[in-house]
Amino acid sequence: MAHDLRFRQVHLDFHTSEHIAGIGDDFDPEKFAGTLKAAHVDSVTLFSRCHHGWIYHDTEFPYRHPNLSRNLLAEQIRACHAADIKCPIYITVGWDELQARLHPEWREVDANGRMIGAGPLEPGWKKLCFGSPYIDYVVAQTEEVLDLFGDEVDGLFFDIIFVNGAHSSYAMEEYSRQGLDPRREEDVRKMKSWLIHQYMSRVTDAARAKQPKVPIFHNSGHVSPDFRDRLHYFSHLEVESLPTGGWGYNHLPLAARYTRTLDDQWLGMTGKFSETWGHFNSYKNPAALEFECFSALALGGRCSVGDQLPPRGELDAKTYELIGGVYAQVAAREPWVSGAKPVTEIAVINAEVIPGAGDRANNAINIGVMRALAELQHQFDFVDFATDLSSYRLLILPDAISLEPAQIAVIDAFVARGGRVLATGKSGFGLANFPAEYEEDRHFTPDYLQYGDTIGVMYEMAARVSAAPGATVLADIWDPYFNRTAEHFCSHAHAPVAGPSGDPGILIQGPIGYMAHPIFGTYATHSMTFHRDLLEMMLGRLLPDPLVKLHGPRSIQAHVQQKGAETHVHLLHYIPERRGLRYDIVENSLSLAGATVRVKGSFSHGVFEPQGISAELVAEGEYVSVALPAISGHTILVLH
Repeated sequence: MAHDLRFRQVHLDFHTSEHIAGIGDDFDPEKFAGTLKAAHVDSVTLFSRCHHGWIYHDTEFPYRHPNLSRNLLAEQIRACHAADIKCPIYITVGWDELQARLHPEWREVDANGRMIGAGPLEPGWKKLCFGSPYIDYVVAQTEEVLDLFGDEVDGLFFDIIFVNGAHSSYAMEEYSRQGLDPRREEDVRKMKSWLIHQYMSRVTDAARAKQPKVPIFHNSGHVSPDFRDRLHYFSHLEVESLPTGGWGYNHLPLAARYTRTLDDQWLGMTGKFSETWGHFNSYKNPAALEFECFSALALGGRCSVGDQLPPRGELDAKTYELIGGVYAQVAAREPWVSGAKPVTEIAVINAEVIPGAGDRANNAINIGVMRALAELQHQFDFVDFATDLSSYRLLILPDAISLEPAQIAVIDAFVARGGRVLATGKSGFGLANFPAEYEEDRHFTPDYLQYGDTIGVMYEMAARVSAAPGATVLADIWDPYFNRTAEHFCSHAHAPVAGPSGDPGILIQGPIGYMAHPIFGTYATHSMTFHRDLLEMMLGRLLPDPLVKLHGPRSIQAHVQQKGAETHVHLLHYIPERRGLRYDIVENSLSLAGATVRVKGSFSHGVFEPQGISAELVAEGEYVSVALPAISGHTILVLH
């Protein structure tokens, strides 16, 4: 993949009902482009076909929006190109309300015969099957777009690329042809993957046959390890992540840390909405949009902000005041982020490689890893077993990573070259010189762990292990009096500490550390700082000299990048706050003042950019220490 993405993009939804008149009647080309330009937008994704199934330009298909009186997409593209604004073109795939109505036999079906999506009396989208003749239409409509607009096509954005139901008549025929069993969960996963691959192959091949270098992205709302063997269908990657739209504030920093190992050309897509897509006259707080855009930059990506064009075709002025205020700040940071690359030293096996572990916003293991390591200011990536580990110093196998012989060989070789390993829960067994030997699951849950003079509750079930010869036990497990059952329980929750169990809880042997509890999932679920403190202790033993150390609030985020001879440390201070029943809100940026950052390396001088404030560097062994100034929100410490 090789496609140079612009930094300040807008994804301009235009899903517009046929029950609304005057579509595009108020569109003014000069005002449209002028509004975008004034808001510092340098790329805008525009609509060919929407989820309602309507097309917004001249077409040979009988599906042009019935209330559209102009060649809207063509006018939008001409106006934007005149203002040096790029225009990728949007084509819906998974949801097309019109085609679902015309061809109900094309809809996805689950194993119980139920059609996927909204029912006949519900408002909402209906999911179409990628194995049906519908994909013939998607291919033909894509080819028409490329024929109509030619070199004016700056990219193709295909949306809703996932499979929920894999039991339509078309899929059932394919099970039979491939010798798969539609009753077996593993075979159903294979069918879902095959349906996605065949869609991507057909559409991408058709597009590249027309324009070999056309940029292409297939959007599924997340980037997972499944993407690795699909990368040849993409020109770049995009991480859709609206924190108040179901993704949450944990998603982007998690997904981005995997995405950037697949491609350094990616963008983070949030939205201007206070809640989610399709919310008209809904505006998120400026500080929230700052946080989301600056986070994408700090993680090594570009920015995209979602909006929806009102039916009559005139952009909402307040929306572009909001976007423009943030994108002016993004533009001011581009001299430092353009060409900069993230610097990381810890690789974490992405728990999405575990079937059924959860994905996107609900994978407790990954969320626990991301929260704990980010709060400790470690520089890390999520990886899979195909990732080259040679640039990393430490590999983490979190909670439930079972290893096959080939994977054990790769990790043993990593350790032999000087790498270190931290395994937790049921991970890591089978590695050479592993400090623990698995016996069974422990019988008590919760139980307790003694470290130093503290005995802390451990909420999730540990593995019962014995120490391998030569291993050092760092912490012991203590038992409760009993598990909580109808026959015997104590107080409101679990039984108190009874005494030592004799089982080790944390062990280390040379470069390999092991924690018997699934500590990452535990931290994600229970958020008890004692659990993070245990991780901090283990990481301090395995990686005593990390790239960054920070003395200050755990809410300050630090991301290291390299640009030429310069080392950049992005520092962000924003705190999402649950103010009601549903959403985490960011209303204010917070000051960095009072905190001190220590950066590993030898540097002569530093500047906080784009503020232009000189940094006072104090040498402390192999680190330089820098007191942070009274800057709120985000700054880049540029070290020379």
